[in-house]
Amino acid sequence: MAGLSISGLVSNMDTATIIDQLMAVEANPQTLLAQRLSRTQQQVTAYRDVNSRVDALRTAAEKLAGDSAWQSVKATSSSTAVSASATTGAAPGSLSFRVDWVAKAHSVISTQKWTATDQQTAADLDFGAATIDVEVGGTTHTITVDRNGDGRSTLAEAAAAITARSDLGLSATAVRTSPTQYQLQVTSTKTGEASRFDVGAPDTFTTVTQGANAQLTVGEGTGYKVTSATNTFTGLLDGVTLTVTEPASSVTVQVATDPEAIADHVQALVTSANALLDAISTRTDSTSSTAVLKGDSALRQLTSRVLDVLSFAVGEDGSSSAVGLELTQNGRYTFDETAFLDKLAADPAVVQRMFRQVTTLPGPDGDAATTSDNQSLPTGIAAKLADIARTASNTTDGTLTLLVKSTEERAKDLDERVEAWDLRLELRRTTLTRQFTAMETALGTLRNQASWLSSQLSSLSSS
Repeated sequence: MAGLSISGLVSNMDTATIIDQLMAVEANPQTLLAQRLSRTQQQVTAYRDVNSRVDALRTAAEKLAGDSAWQSVKATSSSTAVSASATTGAAPGSLSFRVDWVAKAHSVISTQKWTATDQQTAADLDFGAATIDVEVGGTTHTITVDRNGDGRSTLAEAAAAITARSDLGLSATAVRTSPTQYQLQVTSTKTGEASRFDVGAPDTFTTVTQGANAQLTVGEGTGYKVTSATNTFTGLLDGVTLTVTEPASSVTVQVATDPEAIADHVQALVTSANALLDAISTRTDSTSSTAVLKGDSALRQLTSRVLDVLSFAVGEDGSSSAVGLELTQNGRYTFDETAFLDKLAADPAVVQRMFRQVTTLPGPDGDAATTSDNQSLPTGIAAKLADIARTASNTTDGTLTLLVKSTEERAKDLDERVEAWDLRLELRRTTLTRQFTAMETALGTLRNQASWLSSQLSSLSSS
C-alpha cells in the first residue's frame, strides 16, 4: 500500500529517524532560501521606513519653499471677552470696537403651573391637552403630545414631543420651579433674532430670554453697527474670526505676522531631516549586527546630498548659519531659533530667499529669454531639500521607490522558491519512505524463506 510504512520491524533499524535526518540534509537549500527571504523582507521594511522619512522631509520642505509658511499670522485681542483667530494669509491690520451685547437664544416658560404631590414627577402629571401648537418662522406646527399612545398625555411627554421635532430647532423641558410645582420651558437651539418662536395660545407662555443678534460698534463714537446671529463674526478683517462672550468696551484686535510660527516650520524641517539621517544611519551601520542595508550606495548618496545642503554657502546671501542652521559634528542638523528670528526681523526678504530661492538657467539654446526650454535650479535650503526628497521618493521613478519595488519583487521570487521546495521535499520524503518500506518487506521475505529452508534441512537430517 502506498501509505504503509514499516519502521525497522525486520531490520531493527529506526528508519523513521533515518528518514528525518536525510530530509534535514535535503532541506538545507530551502533553509538557506528561507533565511534569504527573511533578510530580504527586512530590507523591504527598512526601505519603506526610510522612504516614509523622505516623504516627511518633502512635506516639511515644500511647506517652507511655498508661500503659506511665510504668511503665518497671529491675531490678538486686548479683551478677555473677545477671542480672535486668523487663517494663513490674513492681511496684517487692526480693528477697534465695542461689544454692545452678545447673541441670545429665545426662551419661553408656561404661565400654567402643574402641581406635584408626594414623589410625583413630570411623567405623572397630566398635560391637559392632546396637542400643542408651536409657531416657528411664521409657520404653525401642531404637535401630538401622547408619544406612547396610551391615551394619556403627560407633562414629560409634552416636553419630549417638542424636543423630538428636530426640524423646529427647539428644546423643551419640565422645570421644577418650586417643591410642588412644574412649568414647561421651551428654548431655541440657535441664537439670534431668527430664533424667536411662539408656543400655545396667546398669554399661555411668557418670555424668559428674547432671541437677539450679537452686536458690535466699530470705531469711535457712533461708528457703525455689525450684527451676527451667533457670537462669531467673520469678514471684519480679512481671514480673521472674532468670538465674543460678553459685552465689552474699547476692544482692539491686531493681526500681525507670526515669526514664531515660521520658526516652528523651520524646526519641523530640521526634525524631519534628522529623522531621515538617523533612519539611514541605523540601517546602514557597518558595526551593527541588525543593520540590514549595510553598504547601500543609494542611501549613502542620499545622506551626502542632505548634508551638502548646509555644507555649502547659499548663494550670495551667505551660509546657512545666517538663518540659524548648522551641522553638528556627528552630521545632524541643528537650529538656533533666536538667530533665525533676529535675521527674520532684520531682513525678511533675505531669509525667504535663502530658504525658497529657485534660479532659472538658460536652456540648450542659451537664451534665457526663451522660457520654453529654461531650467529651474533650486538654490534655497528648503527648495533643495524638497527637490532631493522628490527625486528619492517619486512614486514613479524615485530612487527609493525603485529600491522598494525591486526588493519586493526579489522577496516574492524567494517566497515562491521556498514554496516550491515544500512540494519537492514532500515528494522526496514519500520516495524515501517507500524505499525503506520496500527494504523492510524484502528483508521480511528473505527471513521467511530462510526459516523455511532451515526447517526443510532439519527434516532431511531426521530422515
